[in-house]
Amino acid sequence: MKISDDIHNYYEKLVIHYFALGKFNEKYDEDYLADLTCVVLNQLPTRYIRHEVDMAFYLPASERFEMEEKVKKAIGKSVAFMKIHRATSE
Repeated sequence: MKISDDIHNYYEKLVIHYFALGKFNEKYDEDYLADLTCVVLNQLPTRYIRHEVDMAFYLPASERFEMEEKVKKAIGKSVAFMKIHRATSE
């Protein structure tokens, strides 16, 4: 078993999903997105899974909603943080 191939943090998928919805790839370059992803994920708990179907089948709707709200809030805070951080470092 290779942990890097078999196990991943479900929040990573949610963050990428919300980046796609917000068309972040059209707004920001790859370096910015990599930094932003780290800042966002560092604010979120971990939820390790092996198979996507496990989350779809076993996750209650209320918990899924709560996870999505955490992701949206973390993205908003992280974008604001990155604006301040990048402005002061340039």
